[in-house]
Amino acid sequence: MAKSDGSCYFKRASLFWIITVTLAMGYFTCIVFVPEKLPFEHLGPFGSFCEHLVKNYADIMYKGWWAAWAVHLFEALIALMVCSNKGITNTTTRCMWFMQTFLFGFASLGLLLRYNPEHPKQR
Repeated sequence: MAKSDGSCYFKRASLFWIITVTLAMGYFTCIVFVPEKLPFEHLGPFGSFCEHLVKNYADIMYKGWWAAWAVHLFEALIALMVCSNKGITNTTTRCMWFMQTFLFGFASLGLLLRYNPEHPKQR
């Protein structure tokens, strides 16, 4: 039987955010590391804009890619602190929050921040 004390609380991010963040970070990765494989001419104005960024700002795009992952790592570390503050002590559950937040960022961290563990009523 599952514990009801909140130490194992975990909620998966919505499928919408999982797909959106995965595609966005995947596209960003392709723009930075293999732009020659992307069909910019078939993406309309968005493709023209991305091609302009690749040709004129490749170094900034590269740094931005690392910055995006650094922000995700920072959010994941915040998630571990929030787990501690909210009484989520199960190691596996904390690792799940860390990994989900590292991969999907605010979409996961927001779920954790909204979690309100029930406290026993005091007399």
